[in-house]
Amino acid sequence: LRVNQDEPMEDYPLKVEGGKEDDSSSGTCRFGMGQTTKDQMRTNVINEIISTERDYIKHLKDICEGYIKQCRKRADMFTEEQLKTIFGNIEDIYRCQKKFVKALEKKFNKDYPHLSEVGSCFLEYQTEFQIYSEYCNNHPNACMELSRLTKVNKYVYFFEACRLLQKMIDISLDGFLLTPVQKICKYPLQLAELLKYTNPQHRDFKDVEAALNAMKNVARLINERKRRLENIDKIAQWQSSIEDWEGDDVLVRSSELIYSGELTKISHPQAKSQQRMFFLFDHQL
Repeated sequence: LRVNQDEPMEDYPLKVEGGKEDDSSSGTCRFGMGQTTKDQMRTNVINEIISTERDYIKHLKDICEGYIKQCRKRADMFTEEQLKTIFGNIEDIYRCQKKFVKALEKKFNKDYPHLSEVGSCFLEYQTEFQIYSEYCNNHPNACMELSRLTKVNKYVYFFEACRLLQKMIDISLDGFLLTPVQKICKYPLQLAELLKYTNPQHRDFKDVEAALNAMKNVARLINERKRRLENIDKIAQWQSSIEDWEGDDVLVRSSELIYSGELTKISHPQAKSQQRMFFLFDHQL
């Protein structure tokens, strides 16, 4: 993920003619067109963001056109429900990313990439990126459904035919479907790298700083929603494992099991003690 493997040269004084060191007050060596090392590094990161975004769009297009379109033609093999399970809302993600990449390209300064101001694009799309939450939550179900189908040869051959027709690299479908999950986690890393090489005086500095926080929040929100769904699932499973359950479902009032353990119940006046299992939820015991 690191774009600039080499550390900036600004830490080293530059040798000039006569063997003397040019340790100018800025401490930053310069490239052609008055570019500093930091500018060059920023150019690298901007180019990386733009190129990975274009690759990602192609990747999404290949899945939507190479797989989903072909699967829909085969009602004898797939129900619409199955396709929803396997591909989730990847078509919505594709539509969103197409708009996002256009916004990025508008802000891209081809002549001087380091001057590009891309932070505002991430801020503009931070709410839309929340659609990844649905995709990430569904992803384990997609893997299970695919694993079930690929035990049958005709599905294995069908998916392979889709891949070859679309001229996609030799990776199985579940590998392709993992990409959106990885993508949404990669944005904070790219923005952190961009911020590192953006001078505080740069017109993009405040937006990149805000964008980094925004994309960290998107990732946090997705994780939080995923955790909540897993908790709800655990509670439902826990309740269904108890025989002769009486009263309302725990999920009517609670969504999280906070603590469970044994307590001793003491009954007066004989002071008889009995062991009891207690379960503390967020709104009930």
